[in-house]
Order: sequence, then structure tokens, then C-alpha cells
Amino acid sequence: MSDVTVLGGQEVLGVGRIDGPILVVEGAANVSYDEVVEIRDSKGQLRLGRVLEVGETTAVIQIFSGSTGLSIDGTTVRFMGDTLRIPVTDEMLGRVFNGLGKPIDGGPEPLTDRYSDVNGEPINPTARVYPRDYIQTGISSIDGLNTLLRGQKLPLFSGAGLPHDQLAAQIVRQATLGKVAGSTETDNEQFAIVFAAMGVKNDVADYFRRSFTESGALTRVAMFLNLADDPPVERLVAPRAALTLAEHLAYEKGMHVLVVLTDMTNYCEALRQISNIRGEVPSRKGYPGYLYSDLASLYERTGRISTSEGSITQIPILTMPNDDITHPVPDLTGYITEGQIVLGRELFFSGVYPPVTVLPSLSRLMKDGIGKGRTREDQPRWGAQLYAAYARMQDVRALASVIGEEELTDVDQKYLQFGRAFEHEFVNQGFTENRTIERTLEIGWKLLSILPKKELTRVSLEEIEKYYQGDDGED
Repeated sequence: MSDVTVLGGQEVLGVGRIDGPILVVEGAANVSYDEVVEIRDSKGQLRLGRVLEVGETTAVIQIFSGSTGLSIDGTTVRFMGDTLRIPVTDEMLGRVFNGLGKPIDGGPEPLTDRYSDVNGEPINPTARVYPRDYIQTGISSIDGLNTLLRGQKLPLFSGAGLPHDQLAAQIVRQATLGKVAGSTETDNEQFAIVFAAMGVKNDVADYFRRSFTESGALTRVAMFLNLADDPPVERLVAPRAALTLAEHLAYEKGMHVLVVLTDMTNYCEALRQISNIRGEVPSRKGYPGYLYSDLASLYERTGRISTSEGSITQIPILTMPNDDITHPVPDLTGYITEGQIVLGRELFFSGVYPPVTVLPSLSRLMKDGIGKGRTREDQPRWGAQLYAAYARMQDVRALASVIGEEELTDVDQKYLQFGRAFEHEFVNQGFTENRTIERTLEIGWKLLSILPKKELTRVSLEEIEKYYQGDDGED
């Protein structure tokens, strides 16, 4: 096998038990956790797996391509003596791979003598550099109010039927054309995208490939695709393979890498399936008790380190079952990551794209990457004012549903007008519009100018004089 260094070679004929994608092998000695194995059936067909558990003479093996066609007596298991490794090189940009890092675009194997362990390790906290440079995605609701920084992990919480795939593709297209605060054209040439899709349907995979190809972004994108009809076990490897390549590009080649992982819910479902087959005691909703640490092993491979100019920024995308943000997958993801972007069904039904629900969305690192010398000095207070005004509008909208709009005060009616304009002019921007941060700030000030000056309590008087576009009246 070309992508595994053979250090061992211990071979066992026959297995003790076959249960779905799980094999139990008796008589194996000196086997290591996560070791790669080659499995041959009675017809000589080869498939790969890895060791999940080890005992003195027993090993539990997870098969990547399923156990169909295997028999207890006719199966040969060879332990390779090393963990799963994939080739890593910057020539993998512009290519499409499966979840195990094998090319599926018709091209040859990557030409490199460098192979890296897909398991990787979280970044040592003492080596981390605090994120401070913002990435321009071209999406106003992200750039303006939930700014993404280099080295940040900012998940996208969505639901079934919502346009998270379109938003992910748009972010990838526009991030390759965008800029980072203080960057130069030379810096931009070192920007790359690593995209991993887990359990997606064929039409979704085709959409991503077509979208990146037509926009020209594919030359800077390495794609890892695990389709819905691919083995679920492969979904556990796909994000690790993607992050392994990202680490090489960022920390050894000095690139700024954006990693997009979709759909993390499918990843967690595969993890739950394997856990149940292994007979482990389930935790919430049947997920294994180690779901938190498993997700952290992926998310914490993101950031900047002191020994490299490169960075890894991560956008995990997950669909919340029944739109439940307290479900274990979004709940634990929110604990590990530095904020979240939440998509809302109500905005989607009203024709808003992207349907970002502003109030529950959050970027915890935003304050350190915006303002004077980075975006524009008025953005921190501008953002706070937009949040406050939109929150007030929600209360007014609830009141209007009870007493009617005609009974509202003039100021409250201004807030309703602001809210409608905010959703349809600021949040809504279509599938192709790529806004600069200056354009985003301009639209925000235009909407704030709907309100009377006395309502703008979060911005300075100097900023009101400079950017306010309404009349000078107090009502």
C-alpha cells in the first residue's frame, strides 16, 4: 500500500467475530492503538482498517470499507506496524480525494515522499499565537457582526433544508478573493482552502465541485469527499485527513489555510454507530461519552503557532436535528469553539439569504480583530448599536403582534422599519454579492439612520456627525 510505511507485518489467519464494520481478532500480540491493518478475504480482495482496541492477545479492528464478503475462517489480517498516513504536499491543491486521501478526480497519486499521520495532535497552548487578523468573507452578517479571524474556529449551525451548503461554497469562493487586515497581494497568494465533506449526497458533492471549478477557486482548494453511500467508517478519517494536509500547508509551507468541515452531524452519527456496535455505554442521545474529547481532537488542531507564519482557520458546519441547538452535537461544539453562526428557518422562509439569525450568533474573538488599524475604528460601537437596535426591534415586533402596529409609538414604528430593512438589506445579500467591509459598514449606517439620533446610544457623537444620514430632528 503506497500510503502506509510498513514497519510490522504480523499476519493472522481467521478472525474471532465479525459485527458490521468491526472485526475481533484473536492471537495478535504487540498491536498498537490506531495501527493500520490490511484485510484480505478468501478471494484475495484487499481492504483497509485500523485498530480500535487492544488487549494481551485480542485486537478490535474497524474496517473502512465494510465487512461484506468476509468470513470468519477465510479472512487474513495483517498488522502494518504503523498508523494511517497520507501524502502531504502543496500540489494537492486543486485536487479531489476521498475520505482516506485517495485521488478520485482521475489524476495520479500526489508525488511526494512526505507522509503524515492523520491522527495529529491538538496545538500546544503554550505555542499558540492569539488570533488578531480578520478574514473578509464578503458576507455582511459575518464580517460586520461576527467577524472571522485567522486561527479561529467558528462553526455554522444550520438545519435540514437550510442553505448551509450554498453559504459554505460562497465563503470558500469569496475568501479566496478576499483579504486579511494588513495583508498584501503576496500574502493573498499564500491563501488556501481545505474542504472536507462527510456523508453528503452525490448532487451536493457535484454542486461543490462545480461551484469551485466555475469560480476558479478550485486551484486553491483541496477537497476530501465522503459521499452518503460511502462507508460510514470513512467519515471518521475524512476530517483528520483534511486537517493533516492543512497542518502541512500552514505550519511547514507558511500558508493561511481555511478548513471547512461539513457535515459534522454526519461525522458524529458515524461515531455513534461504531460506539454502539462496540457495545460501549451510551451517553446523551446514544452518543458515546467521549464525544466531547473526540470533537475537541479535531477542533483544537486549529490556530496559529509561534514557530510559523501560517495559520489554520476552521469553519465546521453542522445540521441541528429538529433545529435543536441544545442537541449534543451543537451543544458540545459550542463549548469547544469560539462562537457560532446560526441560520434561522424563519428568515429563510421570508426569502432572506443567507438566513443568519443575528442575535444568537457570536464571534468571541471579534473584538480583537476589528477597529482602528484593522477594519475601521467605528466598527466595534457600530456593531453594538446594530445588535441593540435589532434586539429592541424584536421586542417591538412581539408587542405589535398583540396590539397592532397602528398602536405603536412613532419611535417603535421606526424600529419596525429598521428591522425589516436590516433583514432584507443588510443580512440578505444573495448568492453572488461579495461585499467589502467598507460596503458592509456603509449599509449599517444607512439603516441606523432610520432611527432618531437620540436612540443611537452605543456610538460616539463624532461618529454620528460623520456617518449619520438621517435628518437632524429628535423624532
